[in-house]
Amino acid sequence: MGLGFSEILLIVAIVLLLFGAKKIPELARALGRASHEFKKAKEDLVNETKELTEASEKKAAAEDTAKKEPAAAAAKTDKPESK
Repeated sequence: MGLGFSEILLIVAIVLLLFGAKKIPELARALGRASHEFKKAKEDLVNETKELTEASEKKAAAEDTAKKEPAAAAAKTDKPESK
């Protein structure tokens, strides 16, 4: 469901009638700034999510390693030494 040329032309005509030719550049700048801020916020959120995921994975790996080391040490001490 895309916009055709006639629909876009109608939207432009309505915007011209509502805001006038002098206000359109201001509106376009404001829209551009808002779009830029939205993209930046989205990128920040994605980066923060990645960092939190990596930190969580590192913590889980460290906990697994810490659990395995005492079990391995206990297994070594439980076995009688053969000479």
